[in-house]
Amino acid sequence: MIFIYANHIPKFYRLAIFAFMRKLKLIWDFRGATGLGTAKHHCIHLKEFAELEKLNYHLIDHQEVNDMWSTAFIVVDEADMKIYRDALKPHRGEVFE
Repeated sequence: MIFIYANHIPKFYRLAIFAFMRKLKLIWDFRGATGLGTAKHHCIHLKEFAELEKLNYHLIDHQEVNDMWSTAFIVVDEADMKIYRDALKPHRGEVFE
């Protein structure tokens, strides 16, 4: 394994490396008749957390899978994933395309 220190890489190349970083979707599942409302409300808390901690994110939204299952999710860079994962404990995650 090769380790490259960021301060040894010219700034242009560092920016190019981060431009190709994977985006990850952290997902929380809410089930039952009130799942959609809970997912919408959870999105509010996700936005508040990101703003309070001054963290970057690409997208925060909810999705109704069916009448009894909804999800709330946040899309973040792979580099920031551990901060979100450790603090917010998502139910699952996937690569976002």
